[in-house]
Amino acid sequence: MSLRWIRESPAHWDDDKARIVGGEPPGSLPVGPHASGDLIPGDWWRVEDGGAVVGYGWLDPTWGDAEVLLAVAPEARGRGIGAFVLDHLEEEARTQGLNYLFNVVSEKHPRREAVTAWLVAHGFKASHEDNLLRRPVRQKR
Repeated sequence: MSLRWIRESPAHWDDDKARIVGGEPPGSLPVGPHASGDLIPGDWWRVEDGGAVVGYGWLDPTWGDAEVLLAVAPEARGRGIGAFVLDHLEEEARTQGLNYLFNVVSEKHPRREAVTAWLVAHGFKASHEDNLLRRPVRQKR
């Protein structure tokens, strides 16, 4: 496996995003649906493995923190791609001077419990707000 982290600037909705991000039920993720070619907000990166798109990372900075989205193609799950995306999103947040990463797992998400457990296992903690998981951005030493 040879993963590549590629910034999309500007980011547009395309067939790969529709397949990987847009394939979830409406309302389960904070983005989409969009028409092909639409400009989409936030900072986007795609993950390629051997030229095939296998995942995405999204960072939306707000007031010193950033909401993040990690999406991995169903056929590529369980291979460490989500951790790869999270590590890279954290590095991107660090370079922007952000304090926290957070993720809101919608009640409509079909794998809500599994996604929440994965995030907690990767350093997120439940906050006082419903569904909000936070993780401090670790500074390099």
